[in-house]
Amino acid sequence: MRGIDVSENNGFVDWQAVKNAGMEFAMVRTGFGRGDKDSHFDDNVAGAHAAGLKVGAYHYSYALNADRAAEESAFCRKIIDESGVGLELPVFFDMEDADGYKRRNGFNFDTELITEMCRTFISNLGLDCGVYASLSWLENYIDWRSLNCAVWNAEWGSSDSIRGYMWQNTDRLYIAGKQFDGNILYD
Repeated sequence: MRGIDVSENNGFVDWQAVKNAGMEFAMVRTGFGRGDKDSHFDDNVAGAHAAGLKVGAYHYSYALNADRAAEESAFCRKIIDESGVGLELPVFFDMEDADGYKRRNGFNFDTELITEMCRTFISNLGLDCGVYASLSWLENYIDWRSLNCAVWNAEWGSSDSIRGYMWQNTDRLYIAGKQFDGNILYD
């Protein structure tokens, strides 16, 4: 199945156009860190469902240790519970450092620590859960095999080296004049 992932950074999404473009699912950001809900989470989930898409979620992490990852997990669960939405697909934990926050704050980029943070988030969420990361992170920082969870690999190009649960294969999927990340969900 083909789908997109979205956050408030995408602005208003024309969900019917997304459906008409052949997308069958959407991964919607719940929020980030321990206290920032994505301002479009509720609307994006409702819009995707109204268009007939399956929906999953992801949470961007600013955690620097396992205790903070547990707090982020509780916050992510609170967002989902309070919104009253049903999710047909898993919730993914995004541990990367896309904006350099972890590096600026002296984070120890140790595989054992990062894997434990992922394990903590997953075990505390109480929902079907997995990890999202680029191939580089999955190869160098997350022992994803030991987590026994769904894996969403971000590897833009023509092949998926992991072939886990889902593959983010592009950041240049254009629908109704907007740019999205494109994903393939394996059957």
